[in-house]
Amino acid sequence: MFEIDLNCDMGEGFGNYRFGHDAAILPYISSVNIACGFHAGDAAVMQQTVQAAIHHDVAIGAHPGLADLQGFGRRNIPISPKEAYQITVYQVGALAGFVKVAGARLHHVKPHGALYNMAAANKLLAEAIAAAVADLDPSLCLYGLAGSELVKAGSRAGLKTASEVFADRSYQPDGSLTPRPESGAIIKDQEVALAQVIKMIRDKQVVCNDGSIINMMADTVCIHGDNEDAAEFARTINMGLHAAGIRIRQF
Repeated sequence: MFEIDLNCDMGEGFGNYRFGHDAAILPYISSVNIACGFHAGDAAVMQQTVQAAIHHDVAIGAHPGLADLQGFGRRNIPISPKEAYQITVYQVGALAGFVKVAGARLHHVKPHGALYNMAAANKLLAEAIAAAVADLDPSLCLYGLAGSELVKAGSRAGLKTASEVFADRSYQPDGSLTPRPESGAIIKDQEVALAQVIKMIRDKQVVCNDGSIINMMADTVCIHGDNEDAAEFARTINMGLHAAGIRIRQF
């Protein structure tokens, strides 16, 4: 039987956060990546999201990003490897505190947005993030784009790594995600997204935006929680995987 982890980015609100789509998505996933305050989230939201994840028995991950609230952490802001190390330690440490006082354990770290994509291509940034995670807790798993420098750096640092693929994003021939501003970057058709996910899990391949086919290792699949139909999308992917005989489990 094929197995896959299904993760979602969450806790990306502020203050009197009502969970919105998060509460509706949690029953359909196996792990969650919680914003740590730099691109979104705050102390109240982190605590609420940790508690909700525990209630649904979902593996908890930290989702550190660039200090870019206005751009939601999706703008490429140049940082040094030293800064990447520092902001990773700072944010993961903050979320780990809420996880600890809730009586649970932190399972993984997955960088957010631009930091994620920068580390996917930049070896030095990837090594800095991997070092930060290893120094904090070498038992943590590092989630990174399949085939990326981040996954390679995590392995070199002695970390368990999870090669991540995306349900709702298209791919370029080099294995990178199509930049969001470009046409076709976001896959809105749920059935098309499901077919892409199943192909990546079963065949370890993905059809790129130019029609070419490349190999793609998949340990965990990301769905996004900040879209209008996020809950229905999560349900479609979950039910579709089960129908295809693919078991959803924590990595």
